[in-house]
Parts: sequence; structure tokens; C-alpha cells
Amino acid sequence: QVQLVESGGGLVQAGSSLRLSCAASGRTFSSYAMGWFRQAPGKEREFVATITWSGGSTRYADSVKGRFTISRDNAKNTMYLQMNSLKPEDTAVYYCAARRSAYSAYAGGYDYWGQGTQVTVSS
Repeated sequence: QVQLVESGGGLVQAGSSLRLSCAASGRTFSSYAMGWFRQAPGKEREFVATITWSGGSTRYADSVKGRFTISRDNAKNTMYLQMNSLKPEDTAVYYCAARRSAYSAYAGGYDYWGQGTQVTVSS
């Protein structure tokens, strides 16, 4: 069982930066691949980024590539999403997720989810 808690969301202006954190409970965090997803009002949840259990490989949605960076610190049981050059279209609730297998952009393959943190980018 893994419990995930996101933090770091907020209201910022376009062009600003934010860093989201995802704190995980349990001693097996390092055995999970992790991902970030987001959901805007009236839209389906979409993939943002994913990272392997070791942090050695990452993947990004085309919409955030070059602006967002996913990382993890297994010693702190925490995953991060550094978001730079934010745009109004990045406005959404951001969720972190964990899965006991290879990293993936498919939301349905994740076993555990956090409650989400709101990110709002004003123009």
C-alpha cells in the first residue's frame, strides 16, 4: 500500500515557475514507477510525465516537453515536477500516481493516486 500526497500548487502568472512535490508513504517507494497526470475542468485526465523507479529514464507529453522536468529522490520518498514557462493551458488539477511495473503514460495502469493539487496560470 502506498499513500501519495501532492503539494506545491497555486495561482501564478503566465511565464512563471512552480515545483510540485509528491510525498509517498511506505518503505517501498523506490520500487515504484511514478507519473504525473493532470485534469482540466471538462476534460479527461491526461498524461504529463513519468519516471522509472531509479529515475534513470523519463518521458513527457509533447505539450510540456522542454518546460517541465520530472525527478525523484528515493531517499526522501518524494517525486517532483518542476514546471517552467507556465501557460494558461497548463491550468489543471495535477495528480501523482505510482505503479509496480514499468513507467507508463497510460493512466489506467497506475495502482495508487494522490488527491491532487490545483495549478492555475493566469494570462
